[in-house]
Amino acid sequence: MFRTVLHTALASALLTLAPGVPASAHTVAPTPRGAGVQEDTVPADRSGAAESAFDHVANFYGAYIDARDSASGRLRQELRRHYLTPELLRRLADWESEHAADGVLRAQGVPTAWKVSYEDSAMGHTWTRVRLAWGTGDDTTYTCLSLRSDLATKLISDISVTPVQR
Repeated sequence: MFRTVLHTALASALLTLAPGVPASAHTVAPTPRGAGVQEDTVPADRSGAAESAFDHVANFYGAYIDARDSASGRLRQELRRHYLTPELLRRLADWESEHAADGVLRAQGVPTAWKVSYEDSAMGHTWTRVRLAWGTGDDTTYTCLSLRSDLATKLISDISVTPVQR
């Protein structure tokens, strides 16, 4: 029995002292960075799932903000028809005529950044928080929106302004 314990202790000690397998042996090589690009400026990987209502909201806001930044009003309308319920489209048209602003963004301009966070799910719906950034640096302000999506269709069925949380 003493020999078994001794052999186990020696094997354990040798494994502790042995050089480890290089990290690159089991991982994908890092993406080459261009000259002058700092580590913290490289965007993080993103992923999503086709069946996720949360990812549906993130996809919509990314595409919609890109479309708002372009001259094509037609693309924005197509995105709205694809991602929003007909009832929400009608309510947005009323809101926009009353406020002379984009109802999806609740603003006249185009945000400089956006962030989508999961809030809750219940009774066939999911709620998502969208934080829109306006400006850069110390002058950045935020608008937070709460979006309700129907889980069965993944369509966005409501957009409302909520208190800002950083």
